[in-house]
Amino acid sequence: MSTVPPMIGVIGGSGVYQIEGLEGASWVKVKTPWGKPSDQVLVGRLGGLTMAFLPRHGRGHVETPSSINYRANIDALKRLGCTDVVAVSAVGSLREDFAPGDFVIVDQYIDRTFARETSFFGPGCVAHVSMAHPTCPQLSAACAAAARAAGAKVHEGATYLAMEGPQFSTRAESLMYRQWGADVIGMTGMPEAKLAREAELCYASVAMVTDYDCWHDGHTAVDVAQVIATLVANSGRAKSLVTALPGLVPAKRAPCPHGCDHALTHAVMTAPDKRDPDLLAKLDVVAARVLT
Repeated sequence: MSTVPPMIGVIGGSGVYQIEGLEGASWVKVKTPWGKPSDQVLVGRLGGLTMAFLPRHGRGHVETPSSINYRANIDALKRLGCTDVVAVSAVGSLREDFAPGDFVIVDQYIDRTFARETSFFGPGCVAHVSMAHPTCPQLSAACAAAARAAGAKVHEGATYLAMEGPQFSTRAESLMYRQWGADVIGMTGMPEAKLAREAELCYASVAMVTDYDCWHDGHTAVDVAQVIATLVANSGRAKSLVTALPGLVPAKRAPCPHGCDHALTHAVMTAPDKRDPDLLAKLDVVAARVLT
């Protein structure tokens, strides 16, 4: 069984705009065939592990949840050599016991987005990956351990309702999502998780609860001031979580026991002689394992 040095890519959402303590850190401009990523990528070493940090909304928070170029972001991290991706984001809680300030390790999604490019594949090269288990249990467990080490209250296993935004939910929507069994709600979890799966990257989602959305009778409706206040309070734990990850990841990375790095096996449907050369050129990194 072959092993490779791991490289962790961190996608920072609202409130997480940098990784502190990276050795030899520099911002790297990455060109992708899918356009520009949200920002340059900060690459360096932490605890002997190479890490790459990408601010999902760009430095200064300039991209909306709908305008983020998710394909370029995932391609850029894979192009740099990332084997694992940890996504940190702010969410609203749809459960009484998931309180503002808590950290939630997501393992399932309900995708309600509609204005985003959701796949690297398309006409000329059709592929269908399984999304039955959209996150990596091994990487998720490491994130949970790192969050607890940072002093956070952690809930493992939750369903993330991805909405389009940029507006927050109506009360009727919030109540409906609770009936559906969703646990947290956010605007950036999809299609990011789908694209990471297509790129054969281990993916873990760390959600920081900022509010109770608007279903809770005992709390006022969510507003930006409330979100920011909770994010500021939690930013230290989020950064500590990231810095703890190198100590929880093996120095040599074996193939993922959950198959994340082989998600494209048997997924490509288009016959080799019918594949679009232009699309294949764009898939040069994302799907190189199965297309070359």
